[in-house]
Amino acid sequence: MKKLALASVMALASISLVPAPTLRAQDTSIALSGPEFNDYQNATTQADPKAKAAALETFLTTYPQTKVKNSVLDALVDAYWQTGDQAKALSACTRLLQVDPNNLKAILYSVIIKKKQGGGATIDAQALDDGAALAQKGLTVPKPAATSADDWKKLTDAAYPVFDSAIALDDAASKKDMKAAEADYTKELMLYTDDQSKSAGLQDSLLLARAYGSPGASQDLIKAIWFYARVWDFAPANYKAQIEPTLEYFYTKYHGTLDGLDAVKTQAATTTFPPASFTISPAPTPAEKIHAILANTPDLSTLALADKELVLTYGSKDDADKLWAVMKDKETPVPGTVIDATASVIKIAVTDDAKQAKTADFIVNMKTPLADKDIPANDSDAKHSAVGLSSKNELEVDGTYDTYTQIPATDTTGQTVQIVLRDGALVPVKKAPVHKPSPAHRPAAH
Repeated sequence: MKKLALASVMALASISLVPAPTLRAQDTSIALSGPEFNDYQNATTQADPKAKAAALETFLTTYPQTKVKNSVLDALVDAYWQTGDQAKALSACTRLLQVDPNNLKAILYSVIIKKKQGGGATIDAQALDDGAALAQKGLTVPKPAATSADDWKKLTDAAYPVFDSAIALDDAASKKDMKAAEADYTKELMLYTDDQSKSAGLQDSLLLARAYGSPGASQDLIKAIWFYARVWDFAPANYKAQIEPTLEYFYTKYHGTLDGLDAVKTQAATTTFPPASFTISPAPTPAEKIHAILANTPDLSTLALADKELVLTYGSKDDADKLWAVMKDKETPVPGTVIDATASVIKIAVTDDAKQAKTADFIVNMKTPLADKDIPANDSDAKHSAVGLSSKNELEVDGTYDTYTQIPATDTTGQTVQIVLRDGALVPVKKAPVHKPSPAHRPAAH
């Protein structure tokens, strides 16, 4: 899915941030000399951001030890931000933090820029790590004595969600720690009202949905579905088509069908987080589905071979044993692909899954050892005998059901079954009848 151009953190550039306290003209007239005061006034009163940035840089070069360095750097950060030159804005932020380590605006702008640098099409882990470290610091910066409580609240209301977002992105993209990312994205979204999360928090709602949907111990498909549904609710129309397939995938994966998804979309539009009572009924397990199949099949012997194998693979022990009681000691044809063969044992892949995995789900112990010329080949280029093989390594064997073993899933394979037959015998290939052309009709002699 393409990265959505929703309300990104860069939209904070349009927020009226509270600048660090600046000196008033009457204050600077006491601290600054005549020429320095005049140059300061000239630089700080420029209307054009580019001209202002150039004048401020000239002022800092001319008066490197100025007593108003903090104020000038603060203004320089704003000027570069307004021009859109984020490289120079970051440089100005770095210089400001050298003289004012707790300047929250400089930390905020630096985090925004680092987050954008690190979270592009190619992940820059170092930029994300640096941004997260600055964000952690920003969350602990104390209120300056000269800043009013109201102004500080305005600044922290804008900054803290960005800080949590940067930390969460570093967790997910750089550290690959989805559990931590879930916690930090949740912390961020809790700072928004339900209305604010429809816009400012929407992109990170999507990233939280992705974190919950990621494989691993922290996967929570119900929460993934909720946040995908909420993003779908408020995404621009041209992005809904990108979100919907993912939402439907996870909903079907968990629930089994799309029934009820519209109700989830409606409910997710009302609040940022799912209520404690929110739940989605899970799809029946394979064992539950198989139990229903057996309950509705009066004569189990009529099940197709592939269905019998499905029951033996995924059914509960009781259901598998119930079917096996019908199958055991019965003769059956087994058509499939040869995986391995000796004179005494032929291993065959019968189901499509087994053929794709090149594993044998049937093992046939031959009643009589095969002659060398009749041992089936197990490669596509082998020469085949007239008995058994119909084309390449496909064959059919008759045998008698003897034993079965359910093989639990592993980290790399799903659950399987191995069925063993005894008294096996190759089924001769049926030769197509030879049709001789009818003799040509001869015209009557005259």
